[in-house]
This record gives sequence, C-alpha cells and structure tokens, in this order.
Amino acid sequence: MVEVLKVSSRSNPNSVAGALAGVLRQCGAVEVQVVGAGALNQAVKAIAIARGFVAPSNIDLVCIPTFADIEIDGEGRTAIRLAVQDRSGRLPVDSVGRPSAPGVGRPPAAGVGRPPAPGVHGPVRPGAIPPPPLAAMPPRPVPNHAVG
Repeated sequence: MVEVLKVSSRSNPNSVAGALAGVLRQCGAVEVQVVGAGALNQAVKAIAIARGFVAPSNIDLVCIPTFADIEIDGEGRTAIRLAVQDRSGRLPVDSVGRPSAPGVGRPPAAGVGRPPAPGVHGPVRPGAIPPPPLAAMPPRPVPNHAVG
C-alpha cells in the first residue's frame, strides 16, 4: 500500500519535501492528499523541492493528480490526491540490487500508472482516451538548484 501524506495550508514545504524524498527512496511512490487551494499550493511547492532532493539519485519525479471523496468530521469533502513516483517506474533497491519496496510484484494502487476505477477518483467519461504510459514520455532534465 502506498503511504499517504496529508498536507495542509500551514504545512512547511521544505519539511514535506524531506518526508516525500524519504518515502520515495524507501517505497518508490507516495500519495499526497490535500483539501483546499492553500494546501494544494504547499503540496506542489513541496513536490518541486523534493525533485531537487532526489535528482542526484537519478529519480525523475512525476505527479499524477486525482480526486478522492473523503470524510472529515462526519462531513463529505472532495480531496485532491497527488500520486508522486519516479517517471521510469523503477523501484528502490537494497545494497545487493534487489527491489526493496514493500508490495513488490503487486499491481499498482488505483490512480498510480493506470486509470482509476469508476467512482474511486471521479467518474470515467465514456469514450475518454487514457493518457500515455509514463514510460512512453521522454524524460525532462531536472535543474540543479541549491536549496537553502
């Protein structure tokens, strides 16, 4: 199961970026869940910062946004979930070169690498054309910015 990090409008983007980088290196993928524009802003900043943290490890981050219906204090809300993963789909490896991520060999979670199940992240439009697989997209260079 992919770990879910919840980000609020008061979250520190640098702290979230560090958590993202740690989970990505350990598990290969992470989901960021937000409710509201301010929280989404902080999450996107954190993902941009995390790209710089993991770039030296040859990890090229991509972000796949989806909707999720959640409940907060008994009230239904719509959240945005950002699936963050390496563009190549590679899993982290241990010191011997074996995949070290939990769930190796299992199919990806809904919304990660395949279209979501109907009703899970919103309705699926009839006749909708699915996006190309991530591996088919050319890698983009990651600028080497100093974070300080």
